[in-house]
Amino acid sequence: MSLLFLLIPFIAAALVLAVRLQAGRQVALLATLANLALTGLALITFQQSGLDAWAFRVPWVSNAGISFNLSIDGISLLLVTLTNLLAPFIVLGSFSHKYDQENRYYGLILLMLGALNGVFMAEDGLLFYVFYELALIPIYFICAIWGGQDRIRVTLKFFIYTFIGSLFMLMSLIYLYLHTGDPTAALEDVRHSFLWKDLLAVNLSAQAAWWVFLGFFLAFAVKMPIFPFHTWQPDTYTTAPTGGAMLLSGIMLKMGLYGAIRWMIPLAPEAAHNMAHVGIMLSIIGVVYAGIIAIKQSDFKRLIAYSSIAHVGLIAAGVFAWNASGLQGSMVQMFNHGINVVGLFFAADIIERRMGTRSLADLGGIAKNAPRFAVLFMIIMLGSVAVPLTNGFPGEFLLLNGIWNYSNALGIVAGLTIIFGAVYMLRAYGLAMFGETNEATAQFADLDSREFLIMGIISGLVLVLGFFPQLLLNISDAAVRNVMSAVQF
Repeated sequence: MSLLFLLIPFIAAALVLAVRLQAGRQVALLATLANLALTGLALITFQQSGLDAWAFRVPWVSNAGISFNLSIDGISLLLVTLTNLLAPFIVLGSFSHKYDQENRYYGLILLMLGALNGVFMAEDGLLFYVFYELALIPIYFICAIWGGQDRIRVTLKFFIYTFIGSLFMLMSLIYLYLHTGDPTAALEDVRHSFLWKDLLAVNLSAQAAWWVFLGFFLAFAVKMPIFPFHTWQPDTYTTAPTGGAMLLSGIMLKMGLYGAIRWMIPLAPEAAHNMAHVGIMLSIIGVVYAGIIAIKQSDFKRLIAYSSIAHVGLIAAGVFAWNASGLQGSMVQMFNHGINVVGLFFAADIIERRMGTRSLADLGGIAKNAPRFAVLFMIIMLGSVAVPLTNGFPGEFLLLNGIWNYSNALGIVAGLTIIFGAVYMLRAYGLAMFGETNEATAQFADLDSREFLIMGIISGLVLVLGFFPQLLLNISDAAVRNVMSAVQF
């Protein structure tokens, strides 16, 4: 059944790209809705009997120990749900734009969605790497073809950073692969494997574990990104088309966080334990640094980009703390950050399309003419700030508690994210929505039905998941406990 999460978007992408259907956007929307329905079925199955029946395992290159193994547990289910929940919003939100070669745009989105699902379900290390790299190709073309000013330079920098980082991960995977199998068997009888359970069984020396950890860390730290590997992110998010920015911030950066939880720490636990303090320190530096920079931004889209660095830094710190509160908080906050940041980028897109600018200095008084937009935008913004009873609060509370349990001092510094987030988000909202209208904002039109649908559902999720965080915690709880019991520091 898990194979359907790949087949639906890949087949739809092939139709849109190869056949050049006139109804490319409609095909893309239908494919994302089909995957969303499949996700609903997976959630129902998970609640009733678990997800064993959803596994798909066949030999791929059997002589080399490479298999096409897909499986879903609570951790991957949460991220598969996030991917397929956000996909219709990303496609529907793109309907406001007229893109040259539109079918290629929607076909690339579908191709990327299939690869993202593959990343979160892969049980074979090489298969994980293939999907990890495959997701990079469509987003590169989306940003390079339909991005903004200076898009070629910015997108090339993004591609080089992430591609080179991934090569280090491949080297770590190959090293582990070569040490699988029975070491006492004759050379011709050794059966190597990329399966997660076989890689997990490899006994590494302290030095080897450090190098394996470093390879994974370089790949995932760039993808998240955390300080100082973040320099590609603000420019890329700013120049990317809105759909591309949503894909990058809402889903793609979760690949790095997921990879750290599923692959990096379990496969090199001793090195991860020894390097945890460094990882947390770099993550919290990113929280403070990005928060301060965000306060000074006048470009609303760029402000969202820096806020994303701050939020992801806090999630990464919770992962490196490797305790129940930090790890559960990271899972919940990955999901909720995806919802919130997609909502924020959609709000920024609405402002830019109506005003022709993202500069906060040119805005003001929008709430007077667009009350529906102002209310829904405020709900999403409050979720991003982690106000109690919004979706951002439970995850942020758990994360700060996990970091505090690791180190009280680091927990206090990490808590600055609450203050910084409130400052830059409330400042941006106030400058855009309140004050006197100007000649341009006096003509600002309120949300149309499609925009109201998108922002309304996102705002509803912000409130529902704030009131009922257990909906997410119940999904990931057992899987988080399993991975922590398998990897104890």
